[in-house]
Amino acid sequence: MHLLQPQLHTRRAFLRRSTQLGLAGTALPFALNLAAVGEAAALTASDYKALVCVFLYGGNDYANTVVTYDEASYNRYSAIRGGGAGQTAGGIALARAALAPTLLTPDTPLPGGRQYALHPAMGGLAGLFNTGKAAVQLNVGPLVVPLTRAQYTAKTQPIPPRLFSHNDQQSVWQSSSPEGSTVGWGGSIGDLALSSNGNSLFTCISVTGNAVFLSGSSAIQYQVGTNGAVAVNGVKNNVYGSSAVRGALSTLIQQPRTHLMENEYTRVTARSVASSDQIGSALAGVTLGTAFPTGNTLADQLKTVARLIAGRSALGNQRQVFMVSLGGFDLHDNLIAQQPVLMQRVSEAMTAFYNATVELGVADKVTAFTASDFGRTLTSNGDGSDHGWGGHHLVVGGAVKGRAFYGIAPPVTNTNTAAPEDQTHVGQGILLPTTSVDQYAATLAKWFGVSASELPLVLPNIGNFGGTDYPVDLGFLQAS
Repeated sequence: MHLLQPQLHTRRAFLRRSTQLGLAGTALPFALNLAAVGEAAALTASDYKALVCVFLYGGNDYANTVVTYDEASYNRYSAIRGGGAGQTAGGIALARAALAPTLLTPDTPLPGGRQYALHPAMGGLAGLFNTGKAAVQLNVGPLVVPLTRAQYTAKTQPIPPRLFSHNDQQSVWQSSSPEGSTVGWGGSIGDLALSSNGNSLFTCISVTGNAVFLSGSSAIQYQVGTNGAVAVNGVKNNVYGSSAVRGALSTLIQQPRTHLMENEYTRVTARSVASSDQIGSALAGVTLGTAFPTGNTLADQLKTVARLIAGRSALGNQRQVFMVSLGGFDLHDNLIAQQPVLMQRVSEAMTAFYNATVELGVADKVTAFTASDFGRTLTSNGDGSDHGWGGHHLVVGGAVKGRAFYGIAPPVTNTNTAAPEDQTHVGQGILLPTTSVDQYAATLAKWFGVSASELPLVLPNIGNFGGTDYPVDLGFLQAS
């Protein structure tokens, strides 16, 4: 059995980079961050594919996102959350009548007559689901090994580190390790794809700042803003109104140096200037007809991703991993008032992005998926919900085997009794995941082109899963 050993994962990355830099004459930490050294990538590709992680920071409330709808389950949900007849004061249940327009109609009904609807503000994503372009993965979250409630309670099997902590669980979702991890599974996928791209620098691109998800052992996350590349202002613009000063500064900060550290710094600066120009040139010729909503930061990020995909040939890319995000989901209070705004932004942004991939002719080559710190409690704290564990997530794209639910629909309860139907809760309606993030990630990675033998390089715990109950491939994507 492989156990979670984040210190080894980090140490391996450090030693690999140290060894590579040692050959160049230095192994200082500063140089480790600057070096774009790599190992041989195993993945080869002749077509184009992209993964887009949509991270919902703060821990999204799963129960009011993918909402239980069949009458029996809804009545239990309403009794636990309170106020389902119309969102009465103090209650956080959504009215059942409000869910009818976003009812999800899978091709294969769920066992036991279970039904779900999306949040009423998510009409766009409900439409994508019901037309076969989106799927729901039920009750997914971090696991080290398959885990029963009895094992969790007795602590006889390893559990993810530092459960219920925002920073740590964000990192565990993105990297299988708590806060401080240096390698994420998106970056590790990027490591394997480097040789498929003409310019490896644009393999992993973040439109949401620094995130461990896109950090590889070799792949470096390239960060852009919603207006494109982040310019080196002293080179891009006149200095003190003088083009001569700008030219002198440009020469000064990019010219070769004899000192190893200084030369490495100027080399990285020159690379930054060149890559900024390359991004700008690639985006200059891109015009999207798809309308993206305004006043929506997630939509702004996804529009940038769509434009970068449109410019993929100019950038020399055939495999890319992107990350975008939206914050504000830590709703201990004001859940009923604030979550609809967030859900509308997610739905409108992801729907517009899917439509843009259709326009670009790459809908079946681009898969977007949601992730979050954790799910939340089904039990109300009065005006919101508290930190949880498992949750429901959405996968969108032309390659998705849509109009379907994957995983196990959990019973609607907030207790942790010994009843057989209550084995996926650990109290307060906190879901014990029945699908691991590793399985979720492995399904995405396999579609992207990662082979079975390479999966352990990307997901250190994947060897602990398999078989009928915990398949490595969850089946929500078409075969490559």
